[in-house]
Amino acid sequence: MSDAAFKYMKESVATDLADYLICDYNISLVEALSILYNSDTYSKLSQKETGLYFQSSKYVYSFLTDEMRFGSI
Repeated sequence: MSDAAFKYMKESVATDLADYLICDYNISLVEALSILYNSDTYSKLSQKETGLYFQSSKYVYSFLTDEMRFGSI
């Protein structure tokens, strides 16, 4: 997979995750992006080796919400 394709897929999932956060938690875009970009989930999403970018946005979102509930966010 090319770097451009990886970047596109990662950003597509990240966009969905931010949208889900905004809708589910009634927060601003800035807050949603702050949560997302400071999460372990985003760190893993940004690594090709994890393959997380290739999963559905809802599946990745379940990791993010678990991290918010039980993690350091």
